[in-house]
Amino acid sequence: MKVVSVNNIPIGGKNPLVLIAGPCVIEGESIVLRIGEKIKKITERLHMPFIFKSSYLKDNRSSAETYQGPGVIEGAKILKKVKQELGVPVISDVHSIEEIKYASEVLDIIQIPAYLSMQTSLVVAAGKTGTVINVKKGQFLHPLDMKSVIGKLEYVGNTNILLTERGSCFGYRTLIVDMRSFPLMRSLGYPIVFDPTHSLRNYGIPSSDSRGGNPELIPSITRAGIAAGCDALFIETHDCLDEALCDAASMLALEHLEPLLETVLEIDAIVRPVISE
Repeated sequence: MKVVSVNNIPIGGKNPLVLIAGPCVIEGESIVLRIGEKIKKITERLHMPFIFKSSYLKDNRSSAETYQGPGVIEGAKILKKVKQELGVPVISDVHSIEEIKYASEVLDIIQIPAYLSMQTSLVVAAGKTGTVINVKKGQFLHPLDMKSVIGKLEYVGNTNILLTERGSCFGYRTLIVDMRSFPLMRSLGYPIVFDPTHSLRNYGIPSSDSRGGNPELIPSITRAGIAAGCDALFIETHDCLDEALCDAASMLALEHLEPLLETVLEIDAIVRPVISE
C-alpha cells in the first residue's frame, strides 16, 4: 500500500490512525477556530494525528434558501487562519474547476464530493495541482469502480490519493455501509478513509430536522469500520448542534468525540498490524 503524506502526517500502511474532523460547513471564523481548537486538544491528549475539515461551500443542499457557506474565496481565508493558528493541515471540497485555483493555494487535501466522483474534468484538474486528493466514493459505485477514478489521477501524475467510504445506496434515500468495501478498496493500493457521519444522513429530510440523520449509530458503525480496516477517520462534529447550520442531524456532538476515539484507537491497535501486511 502507498503511504500518502499530508504535511508531516503519513497516512496508510503501519502508520497511526488519522482523524479528519470539523463542522460540516464554515459558519464563521470564530466558530471554526473554536471547534478546531477543541478537537486539537482532544487529539493531542490521545496522540492522534489531526487534519481539520470544514466546507467553504455545500453545493448539494436540499433548498436554494439553505445556508451553503461563505464560498471559496472567503472560506479559503478562514481555512488559512485555521492552519496558521492551530498548526494543522486542512481539507475542503471542490465543486467546479473554477474553484480549484483558489482552493489549492490553501488546502492540504482537495476533496472530491461523492456525487462528483466520476466527473473527469474536475478530478483531472484537481489532480494536476499535485495536492493530495481525497475522493469520496459515489453512493452509486462499486468499491472496485474507484479504480477508474484512481486512473484519472495517475494519468496526470498524481499518486497522492485517498479514497473515502461513505455508504452505498440501498433503495431510495437510505445509505448502508457495506464492510466489504474496505478490503476491496484497499486492494486498489491507496489509503482508505471512513466517513460514518455522512453515511447516516437520511436523504430527503432536511438536515435541520432531527429525523434527517441517525447520529446515535455513529459509534457502532465507526467501530465496525475501523475493525474492517481503514487508515483515517472522517467525522463531522460540532460543539453546539442546536445552532449548526448544516447536517445538524447527522454530526457527532463534540462531547462524544473523545470517548469514541479512545475506543477506536484500541481497535485500530489490534487490526493495524494485520491490514498493513
